[in-house]
Amino acid sequence: MNPNSRRTFLKNTLAFASLAMLETSLDFKKAKPLLSFSTLGCPNWSFDTILKYAVDNAYDGIEIRGIQKQLDLTKCPEFSSFNIAETKRKVADNKLKIVDLGSSAELHHADLSKRKTQLDEAKRFIDLAAKLDCPFIRVFPNDLPKDQDEAQTIDLIIKGLLELGDYAKGSSVSVLLESHGKVIQTDLLLKIMKASEHPNVGMVWDIFNMWSITKESPTFVYQKLHPYIRHTHIKDANLLNGKEEYVLLGKGEAPIAEAVKVLSKGGYKGFYSFEWEKLWHPEIQEPEIAIPDFPMAIKKYF
Repeated sequence: MNPNSRRTFLKNTLAFASLAMLETSLDFKKAKPLLSFSTLGCPNWSFDTILKYAVDNAYDGIEIRGIQKQLDLTKCPEFSSFNIAETKRKVADNKLKIVDLGSSAELHHADLSKRKTQLDEAKRFIDLAAKLDCPFIRVFPNDLPKDQDEAQTIDLIIKGLLELGDYAKGSSVSVLLESHGKVIQTDLLLKIMKASEHPNVGMVWDIFNMWSITKESPTFVYQKLHPYIRHTHIKDANLLNGKEEYVLLGKGEAPIAEAVKVLSKGGYKGFYSFEWEKLWHPEIQEPEIAIPDFPMAIKKYF
């Protein structure tokens, strides 16, 4: 090969390589999933710190599950009538979105007083979400008490979802039932969701919550429940002697790769929300490490 031909060959090779790298980069940006994290993972952070970490680590949104350990968000000063406009401005200025408000409301209670307390909390969260332009609030099923007929409990959960869906009607807020507590079997969740079909009702798929107990594959779960899934919770853990040991994404046993595959191929357009349970498990890695790690760790699944 003469020198001119060699130079031309090398030039063309470099050009093609650069083009391939550019196309790969553009493809990744085009396919980039929407990422958020739950404030359950940073229970001591101020709201400004939460926003800073979200921006610095390329998150698209935040899921509010308490601020500085105050779980009743309607009592947080950031969401008072005096401060809510400023809070919304901060979120918008940082090009973020509040994607979900995590209530503690449980729908399984038969006791009328307890039931009213739980539904009232959910309704207050719906009102707050509407003011924040937040699309979702989360509620729990949450239990199947042994002293309560199971069919009656399921009926209570269904009626609660429909009541809350009707309360949210006319707003842009939907009430999402999380796969949580003792209500984590796919067929049971499917029964509940079918019976509570409503424009303002859906579900949160917590992949690990379900799999750690049922061992049902994400493919099976998604095939059955995909019409109702509007939000996801992503976490990883190892199961040791029947207990969960939470670890950074990709370091545990959770079938995250399979779940992400069925979600992305199935056309899921919602958020992949990192739920680091630091408030409940203070022994796990600090949020300053875990929250920056998640966006980097989840890339490999896409």
